Amino acid sequence: MARYSYIILSALFLIMCTFSAEGQKLDRGIDLSSQPVFIKKGTWMIGGGASYMLHDNDNSRLLVVNGIKSTGYTLSVSPAFCYMFKDNMGIGVRVGYKRNMFQLDSAKMNFEDINLEASDFHKISHAFEIQGIGRYYIPVGSLKRLGLFNELQLSYSYGQGKVLDGHGGKVNASYETSNSLGINVCPGFMAFVSDKLAIDVSVNMMGLHFDWTGQNHNRVADGDRSFTFINFKVNLLAVGFSLYYYL
Repeated sequence: MARYSYIILSALFLIMCTFSAEGQKLDRGIDLSSQPVFIKKGTWMIGGGASYMLHDNDNSRLLVVNGIKSTGYTLSVSPAFCYMFKDNMGIGVRVGYKRNMFQLDSAKMNFEDINLEASDFHKISHAFEIQGIGRYYIPVGSLKRLGLFNELQLSYSYGQGKVLDGHGGKVNASYETSNSLGINVCPGFMAFVSDKLAIDVSVNMMGLHFDWTGQNHNRVADGDRSFTFINFKVNLLAVGFSLYYYL
């Protein structure tokens, strides 16, 4: 009997604490309701980003790897649009395409008693991505030219790739099909260079990704791989620059 009385008294105490907490309003001194209007309701944002990188090595050296002869490129485009359904808040869609090519003619690694050589290696891949995005803007000062924003991204991508290895006079080929799901938090900084044109600089600070890839080797053997990636850090190599026009 004493045990049940203790349970009842404990439950009553928790209920009283709950009502007491609800009756108190916690004021952290942050009032977003009076935030100045930076991007007005009904505004459309249209634009995106693009990048192209080309590399060419001719008998170059990297640490213990020497005699590197290789070429390659990376191309990516990501048009996007966003509609402001509320002052300083908007939702939209971003579509991306990325293509990579890497060709290694020769490379040697000499480390103590280890001597390795690679040659006639070729890889090409491309992927399509679609993102649902949500943005919140915060003006800096009263000029309405500079602002901060935070972007939430929900993404899915599908890609295909091919790897060829012609080392030893025999060509081995592997074909890949990849899928990826992800969620990212990307804060950034923006500046209007004119009344309607703005430049965005953002960084991928936090994200969760699920990737799985199916492989086929020489149209005979099948394989697969998958991994989950979680990051919570500022990646300076993932800084993105975009150009947007506000209508």
